[in-house]
Amino acid sequence: FRAMVSLRGGFFINLGYIAVKLILGIRYRSVWFIALAVYYALLALMRYLLLRRGELDARGAWKRYRACGILLLMMNQALMVIVALIKYRNNGYVYPGNLIYVMAVYAFYAVILAITKLIGSHREGDPIYSASRVLSLVAAMVSILSLETAMMSRFGGDDPVFRQVMTSVSGGWICLVVLAMAIY
Repeated sequence: FRAMVSLRGGFFINLGYIAVKLILGIRYRSVWFIALAVYYALLALMRYLLLRRGELDARGAWKRYRACGILLLMMNQALMVIVALIKYRNNGYVYPGNLIYVMAVYAFYAVILAITKLIGSHREGDPIYSASRVLSLVAAMVSILSLETAMMSRFGGDDPVFRQVMTSVSGGWICLVVLAMAIY
């Protein structure tokens, strides 16, 4: 029940993000916002697949689990575009005032919660529950990446090489982890 509530809430939040990022992308002709809209669209699609009530048998659940893995592979492509844009165009998030500290607490909380729930979900044996936890971890890791770009913008100074190296390492690591989860 909690997994379904979490999936439903995440689905509607993702729909809002898609609309905002797509409007901003079209308005400002920004590949950055369009790539983020694609990322959130794929995340919303995966959550929708897991929320569908049809095919409640074990075979149907494993089909949806596999479909989420395939969509994660596609999402990984969007993530690689986002990482490349952050690296080469020096794009990233900027949070006004002290909001960056709130976002830092949220990002670390989301990662810790996602990891603990993912570990617990494998004991459950339910592919839908497990896939929902994988999606939570992916979203949490992207939150960490966005926090990193915001912190680099605010505290990183003017060293573009340091920014590129940090973004390449962390973004590349996140893309590899998402790829591994998608294959698994």
